[in-house]
Amino acid sequence: MRWSEMSRRRRGALVALGCAEIALTSAVAVDLAFRPQDDVRGRKALWWAGIFVQPVGPIAYLLRGRRRPRS
Repeated sequence: MRWSEMSRRRRGALVALGCAEIALTSAVAVDLAFRPQDDVRGRKALWWAGIFVQPVGPIAYLLRGRRRPRS
């Protein structure tokens, strides 16, 4: 379906989802850049590649890639 054939509501939803995806990926990239290697499960290089697999990469990193801070 072409952009011009979509309803206004569908176009708005698509733009909103795209913005959410960009925001989530950006937040994860910042977290990964500043998080020490000891606080990341696995190799950071693999997570860098993985976060750009949309939409599961950033979600997987947030759920499984980070270690909890040590107390």
